Amino acid sequence: MFLLKLAVVVLLFRSFIFSPFSIPSQSMLPRLYIGDYLFISKWNYGYSRHSLPFSVPLIPGRIFGRDPTRGDVVVFRGPADPAGHANDVIKRVIGLPGDTIQMRSGQVILNGTAIPKERVADFTIPLTPNYSGSECPAQFQQVDAGKPICRYQRFRETLPGGRSYFVLDRGEMPVADETSLYSVPAGHVFVMGDNRDDSGDSRFEPPQGMGMVPMERIEGKAVVSFFSTDGSANWFLPWTWFSAARWSRIGEGF
Repeated sequence: MFLLKLAVVVLLFRSFIFSPFSIPSQSMLPRLYIGDYLFISKWNYGYSRHSLPFSVPLIPGRIFGRDPTRGDVVVFRGPADPAGHANDVIKRVIGLPGDTIQMRSGQVILNGTAIPKERVADFTIPLTPNYSGSECPAQFQQVDAGKPICRYQRFRETLPGGRSYFVLDRGEMPVADETSLYSVPAGHVFVMGDNRDDSGDSRFEPPQGMGMVPMERIEGKAVVSFFSTDGSANWFLPWTWFSAARWSRIGEGF
């Protein structure tokens, strides 16, 4: 009976309060690394069936719904593949209902106005099991202090209202940097990855991207990182659990 009660409490907590999420891809570099673990808060935007494990259809539509703010990093249920399977995805909200968005020469044009994009210091990340040479194209691989790294151009974008964040740019990539004009429909958001040239997001329709994301598919808001690993740990060598941890990333908020 105790275990049953505990399971119910954990289920309710994960469904309606906080839930853990791990980063599986590099689409949100430089803010999020592969191997980062974070908590998402579940109440910010209301609740839907996707708030529940396995998207059990117990909640009709969306209740207590609130729209995200531009710049929020959100987790949502992605579109289903041909077999009907859908994964959770994390991206940054760029456009809200009624907004128009276009990419021109790698710059976001929001409602007809270019979002300021300021060049800052390059972003570097060590090559490790969680970010190996297969993730970093050869032209961006370098050696720093005898260790292999990946180096990308980094920029600071600033949204209307002053909210800013860093994005990466790998150079000219017409398919991602030059787009048609998108109009965000009611009940949807337009999301993008901060790693602009390696993100399947709202610029692309499924299966290459996410398309416009319905509000009812948003599960929560990224709140804080609680662990991060470079992937070099060996389960049979306990001391490597500590050496693989990226301690400086733990506790970072959004």
